[in-house]
Amino acid sequence: MPHAALQAVEAAAETLRSTLTLAQALALAGRQVDMTGLEREVAALCAAAVTLPPGGRGAARRALLGLRIAVEELLAAMPALERERGRSLRPGPSSRQR
Repeated sequence: MPHAALQAVEAAAETLRSTLTLAQALALAGRQVDMTGLEREVAALCAAAVTLPPGGRGAARRALLGLRIAVEELLAAMPALERERGRSLRPGPSSRQR
């Protein structure tokens, strides 16, 4: 059973990592990304990981660290987009003169 539990944690982490990678691609393409539920999903994975026997925790930790990297990459892409949008939304000379 512990082996199956570890496989479940790793599979869930990989699925979420893939989702984050897709979200990053969408963000870089200028699309809005909805982060609703991300915290809940990560919390559930962490809760499952701490229930693993000590021998499985290292593999679960690596999977969770991979998620952390994916989240950080997504968050890094988002401020860059906000800066770009901010530049494009600034009023031009003609609108300032009104």
